[in-house]
Amino acid sequence: MARETILHRVRTALGRAAGQDPEPAPPPRLRIPESGIDRRVSGFCAALESLAGSATVAHGAEEARQTVAALIAGHTAVASNAPFLAELGVPSLPGVQCGIFDRDELKRACAAADFGITSADYALADTGSLVMISSREEPRLISLLPPRHIAVVPRERILANLDELFTLIPLPSQHSSSLVLITGPSRTADIEQILVRGVHGPGHVHAIIL
Repeated sequence: MARETILHRVRTALGRAAGQDPEPAPPPRLRIPESGIDRRVSGFCAALESLAGSATVAHGAEEARQTVAALIAGHTAVASNAPFLAELGVPSLPGVQCGIFDRDELKRACAAADFGITSADYALADTGSLVMISSREEPRLISLLPPRHIAVVPRERILANLDELFTLIPLPSQHSSSLVLITGPSRTADIEQILVRGVHGPGHVHAIIL
């Protein structure tokens, strides 16, 4: 009885009768601030660094490749099969494995590697987030399993915010079964409110903006 009374009051406040279908939901209000690409790049770098990540702006493909080489020097890495990384020559760097499509083989390689190297479909300037749409060329494991993640991102892929992302991809499920937003290194403070990094993913994220 109490339930029906409560529902009756709610319907009355909304001006609806029992069994009446609700009005269609209003269209989403997406707000995209106007900003030039240079401002987006600097905003993304600042946001990522405030989260204990790091960022580098590379002025050309060779500088980006050399930055990756310097970061992984003396270590092992698994690179995704993204065409953008291939264009930069990242798979040919010493210590880098690439071209792995078998899931079990990829899992073993990522579990043993010091670095995972990917591109990113997009990046969000206001939060310093990397947008990763899982695919055969860009599997999730590479950005999540190795203890350190390097993402090489074209500067034109930096968006203002999440609203702009949803204007480009309003229905992510039509593109992939998984869209991941990586906002800085993995962290948790569940245990006695002590911040610990690298629990559920890489403990360090480095973005290279080309």
